[in-house]
Amino acid sequence: MRRRISTEDGLSALEKWMEDPHDCDRAELKVAVRWALEELAERCPGRAVEVRVPPFGATQVFGGVTHRRGTPPAVIEMDVNTWLGLVSGQLAWDEAVDQGTILASGNRADLRDYLPFNLSCLQ
Repeated sequence: MRRRISTEDGLSALEKWMEDPHDCDRAELKVAVRWALEELAERCPGRAVEVRVPPFGATQVFGGVTHRRGTPPAVIEMDVNTWLGLVSGQLAWDEAVDQGTILASGNRADLRDYLPFNLSCLQ
């Protein structure tokens, strides 16, 4: 997969969100979300599970069943703040599930072993 957003730009947008989620504009949110989706796809290549963060993006991850059209066999969907909270470590997977901010269905629809990202090794 060819990266569209540099690590520098992605981390900068994510750090801006981490400082104050309410002070992030739509363009910064879009960069942070899409960069983190690209990073997840790079770490977990495949097309068995679709991760959706509307309205900014989606990616497919994990090897196994390849999804091409229609609804994939496994889907994980969440809002922007949940996604960035998970990526940054400000929110735990189980906490988000308990809060109902993650909608997950299908086999392997669980990212707890892949989040948060170790941001210090990316800088």
